[in-house]
Amino acid sequence: MKSKDFRRRLFIGLDVVVSASTCPSQVGMRGRVVDETKNTVMIEQDGAERVIAKAGCEFRFEEDGQTHVVSGDEIRFRPEDRIKKVR
Repeated sequence: MKSKDFRRRLFIGLDVVVSASTCPSQVGMRGRVVDETKNTVMIEQDGAERVIAKAGCEFRFEEDGQTHVVSGDEIRFRPEDRIKKVR
């Protein structure tokens, strides 16, 4: 799957790592995406849910042995609208 195509998909259920963030305490946070809104991604980490702002972050999603790096600024849409807006 090409990187652009990957940005259009639903991220809930995927493993994710916050690879860059304007908040240093979030860098390296990893877990599974359990929810997503227009501006945030909710990650389950060690049984706790953490809310991460998409703006200013870079996410590394892992799926089927492949890694996809996505800028949070590129996916700042509601999940259902992203398929129409991400080009």
